[in-house]
Amino acid sequence: MHVIGTVGLPGSGKGEAATVAREDGIPVVTMGDVVRQETTDRGLDPAKDHGTVAQALREENGPAAIAERSLPMIEDRLTDHETVLVDGIRSDVEVDAFEERFGEAFTLVSIEAPFDVRAERIDARGRDASEADGGEGLAARDERERGFGMDNAMDRADIVVENTESLESFHEQIRSIIRDGAAAESTGEREREGEGESDSATTATESEAEPEEPQP
Repeated sequence: MHVIGTVGLPGSGKGEAATVAREDGIPVVTMGDVVRQETTDRGLDPAKDHGTVAQALREENGPAAIAERSLPMIEDRLTDHETVLVDGIRSDVEVDAFEERFGEAFTLVSIEAPFDVRAERIDARGRDASEADGGEGLAARDERERGFGMDNAMDRADIVVENTESLESFHEQIRSIIRDGAAAESTGEREREGEGESDSATTATESEAEPEEPQP
């Protein structure tokens, strides 16, 4: 059993990582699907109100609410598959929930890219509502995601993927992580703030906009 979780700010490449997993026959559980369904159930527009509903779910049911709703979906897929990828972890509390349930079988991958690169990708895919159309701007989305505790979750990653250049290279790195059980060759280190230690990090790159799922 192996559960791979991805964490990263909007436009970083999590959706593209999920695409690679699906191409390899690995089932993907997208935490954003929980939010999209809840948004629809509340009679709201997923393109505009996704973030608002994600925040409401956490406020109403606790910070781990979306992770807890995702657990049965993950366990269901593990009955027929050895590996499952979980797309869209947002906080250290959610990391706690997955580590508590899956222990050492859980690997957290942080996918990262600079703000301007992520902004270009989101604009190019043209799927999310813009600020002019009543949507949420990237800076506001980043602030909301960080408010959930995303920075803390990213700091706890077992593997860090720097996704800034070639799409092919990014795919290769993600595929290696999936196929080798997160034993991809380390090419860098990340300092753990306040811990005085560093963890191995894999790097990968992407230059194109990816079909990433909207963020909860």
